[in-house]
Amino acid sequence: MSNELYSLFIEPFSEFSFMQRAWWGCIVLSLSATPIGVFLTLRKMSLTGDAMAHAILPGVAVGFLISGISITAMTIGGIMAGCIVAVLAGMVARHSHAEEDSSLASILLIILSFRGVNYLC
Repeated sequence: MSNELYSLFIEPFSEFSFMQRAWWGCIVLSLSATPIGVFLTLRKMSLTGDAMAHAILPGVAVGFLISGISITAMTIGGIMAGCIVAVLAGMVARHSHAEEDSSLASILLIILSFRGVNYLC
């Protein structure tokens, strides 16, 4: 029984280097995202993280399409897409009676609908 558990849970991480990199990536991501998530939850802005993640992903994809697997291009594309969504949400909140979180939710739904149309084509 213990040999089966070892071969199922421990052996892939000791044998394969890509599994070790994935494990370290998960550790770093969980340690860096936790304070941001707690901060946003305490400020009652938990939808902000979800909306920005969905906003950044198309920018990363465009950066990948332009220059392939280039971390710099994908980072620049993600930052540009995130800034565009933040500015759009700020403009909607400023020029309407909507709160910031509801304007961000509307921008999120528009982005998700564009992604859905892309999947259908």
